[in-house]
Amino acid sequence: QVQLVESGGGLAQAGGSLRLSCVASRSILSSNSMGWHRQAPGKQREWVATITTSGGSTYYADSVKGRFTISRDNAKNTLYLQMTSLKPEDTGVYYCNFRRLPPGVTDYWGQGTQVTVSS
Repeated sequence: QVQLVESGGGLAQAGGSLRLSCVASRSILSSNSMGWHRQAPGKQREWVATITTSGGSTYYADSVKGRFTISRDNAKNTLYLQMTSLKPEDTGVYYCNFRRLPPGVTDYWGQGTQVTVSS
């Protein structure tokens, strides 16, 4: 089992910045990858960014590419999402994900942190 606790959400103005953090209850090096997803009101949860454990490769949704940066601190078992040039459409609940495989795919999720961007 892995517990994930997100923090850092809040209210920001369009064009502003926020940094989200996600602390894991076990070493993040035991994951295959970690990532961030978000869910806007009335919409399905969508993927935002991923960082692989082996090699530290990063991947971003087109909607956040160039504005968001995913990173991690292995010693602190913490995942980050630096968000800049925020837009109102970035509003939503942001969830941290810890993925392990194989066998199959096992996903762990945090409780989420609310991000609200005002225009």
